[in-house]
Amino acid sequence: MRGWDAKTPPGFVMAAKFPRSIVHGGESEKPDPARVLVPEFVAAEAHSFVETMQLLGAKLGPLVLQFPYFNQSCFRSVEPFLERLEPFLLALPKGPRYAVEVRNKSWIGAPLLHLLKRTRTPLVLVDLAYMPPPWELALRHELLTGDFVYARLIGDRKAVEQRTQTFDHLVLDQSERLERWAELLRRLAPDVRETFAFANNHYAGYAIDTIRELIRRFETPT
Repeated sequence: MRGWDAKTPPGFVMAAKFPRSIVHGGESEKPDPARVLVPEFVAAEAHSFVETMQLLGAKLGPLVLQFPYFNQSCFRSVEPFLERLEPFLLALPKGPRYAVEVRNKSWIGAPLLHLLKRTRTPLVLVDLAYMPPPWELALRHELLTGDFVYARLIGDRKAVEQRTQTFDHLVLDQSERLERWAELLRRLAPDVRETFAFANNHYAGYAIDTIRELIRRFETPT
């Protein structure tokens, strides 16, 4: 953290994701339902992670709990997951900003959103192949649950890798989706203090140009 701080200019902000050992309940790619968000297994590491990230000082951006897809053997429904999530969020150190990302599309509904609003924790808005796009979710739900927006343009890894392995140029036309993103972010912007948007190379082939295009569309409505 001190090295990153020293190598970046004033005003540079870095976001980070909680370690897999916390959101998966271990280092395996397959989640361990007996350990996910269970304090005796993850609390000490979670606090150590947050404490270390705070060495960035003013450069520390949001810290994201990116949960994997949980099948029935992990959580039979969203309710048991929420029973663990709320006390975990409330026990996190005060000061840093947190956000939550889920990969179970059926879980994005009133119970989850109400919990996040109670804890003032933003829901990560994610554009991912098997998840409903945020602009469609916004037609059914109030998606603002905190005072900032956190957007992730992840895309379809397989579709991009069929076209390129170099990730230095755009290979997919995502202009329609970027326009929908820009419209949504403009609509949400007056009610939050900041918007964080991140693009993956697998969104269109070259993340830098994806973000440049999103900024252009955000700033110049059609």
